[in-house]
Amino acid sequence: MAIKVPGKRYGKRLEHSKVFGHGAHGKKSGYSDLLVTPLVDMFVIIVLFLIANFSATGEVLMMTKEIQLPEASNVKEVEMHPVVLVSGSEVTISGTVVGQVADLVKEEYLNIPALEEKLRDMKKQFEDLHAMAEGDTNAFKGDVNIQADKNVEFSIIKRVMFSCASAGYNNINFATLQKGEASAEPAAAAAPAP
Repeated sequence: MAIKVPGKRYGKRLEHSKVFGHGAHGKKSGYSDLLVTPLVDMFVIIVLFLIANFSATGEVLMMTKEIQLPEASNVKEVEMHPVVLVSGSEVTISGTVVGQVADLVKEEYLNIPALEEKLRDMKKQFEDLHAMAEGDTNAFKGDVNIQADKNVEFSIIKRVMFSCASAGYNNINFATLQKGEASAEPAAAAAPAP
């Protein structure tokens, strides 16, 4: 075994470099060390950053291409409540279609039975959940958000509002865009019902 002169010793990566090492200029190694620890640290930081941002935004409305929100100048931030979506073709709550607009126009009833039933189920779930929690003082307030397309007939909106009120949801808010933000990303805003 050869005897090496004491002095600085460089790591594996720099041992064969032109500047620091004693390696040949023409040799290229096909093997490179991958530093996994900094890579894992970087991904953990990115994941934590994304989790913190998504949980802080509190998106409560589902923006779809089918629904164009009307504009309003007197708005407040939307709070987390059940959302009734009314597009040009259907009425939806919590991802469940409760009625087709074409069928609702033909009917002469003032309520939408499937919507009313779904809202009553949601109210019962809320009350049961809060009844089981000890010391919970949150009473049911009856808040609901209606996210309707601006071209939907008023008779349909009236029936949705009546169904919400019949199910015990008397505090109705309408999702709107704040005036002057039509070109920007839709802002979550609510205009209280008259």
